[in-house]
Amino acid sequence: MNAATGRVLAGLAAGLLFGLGLSVSRMVDPDKVLAFLNVAGPWDPSLALVMLAATVVATVGYRFALRDKPLFDETLHLPTRSDIDAQLLTGSAVFGLGWGLAGYCPGPAVAALGGGGEEPVYFLVALVAGSLVASPFAHRRHTHVG
Repeated sequence: MNAATGRVLAGLAAGLLFGLGLSVSRMVDPDKVLAFLNVAGPWDPSLALVMLAATVVATVGYRFALRDKPLFDETLHLPTRSDIDAQLLTGSAVFGLGWGLAGYCPGPAVAALGGGGEEPVYFLVALVAGSLVASPFAHRRHTHVG
């Protein structure tokens, strides 16, 4: 198996595992998510445990990945930016508003497509439309003078 095929298969396996985890944890159920986000009403903290468990597993995975060479690539590709700017804060706020209104975020919405129903389809169409509208703003480059 060549490296390109390995990367594709690894991506498919990771996506399937991620979707399964979202479904089993019920993060694809907008009512469950909205009950977690509703800290002023009948709050359901169970999704916090899902996020905590995911963080622990990812941390362990990164520990191994940082020690060894990836299986299907020459280097481990890590984020190169860590600055917090207005664009990041604005995008985070808009994302949070959408998550709170709909009870979906992109990954669980895709996973929810497997359960049938029209709601995740509408959400994903609106997500793509919003991404297209925001695209000209998202690709602005920052220049740092040092």
